[in-house]
Amino acid sequence: MADLITRDDYKTYKGIDHFKDDTKIDALLSPISSLVKTYCGTSFIDHYSSDKVEYFDIQDTQSTELFLTESPLVSVTSVKEREGIGSDYSTLVNNNDYYIDLEHDRLYRIDGDISSKSWAKGFSSVEVTYKAGYSATPQDLRLAIFDLITYYLKEEYKGRKSLAGATLQNETSTTIREDIGFPDHIKRILDMYRIVDVI
Repeated sequence: MADLITRDDYKTYKGIDHFKDDTKIDALLSPISSLVKTYCGTSFIDHYSSDKVEYFDIQDTQSTELFLTESPLVSVTSVKEREGIGSDYSTLVNNNDYYIDLEHDRLYRIDGDISSKSWAKGFSSVEVTYKAGYSATPQDLRLAIFDLITYYLKEEYKGRKSLAGATLQNETSTTIREDIGFPDHIKRILDMYRIVDVI
């Protein structure tokens, strides 16, 4: 999985021209990128130019739509369906067997251009190969990542720390969400990209 920013990106943003924190910054890039991807529920740049293969367990015989995990949807390479675990997948045809809704990152199962149809029921009954995400990390998301690196680099997540013999107590105000642990200004940006499961 690709990191969402580089060390040079961060240093340029912060105006850092020394090298003393390079090792710490490097150690934070992958974990923070992974944290952001996990919290938001999408990988942003990992599948923009390389296919992701996703399998769907269809339990409802009335299910006519599928929401893809990655967002935003760029293109669909193939959609396959099977009637049972022991059956082979058959390849479906775009605009005949399924319809792509790029705006909402979903696929509709259709019967020609006349009506909707249910997806085949079963475990891994549908296989979708697609591309989704961004060619580069969005600029506003980069701000949140820069601030997260500073947050962990300066150990601002600690409630109390010692400095030159004195103990400093960070305020436990409403600016930190206790259930998530992100400062509000960071969480606001991440929430704009967070994908919520559709029930």
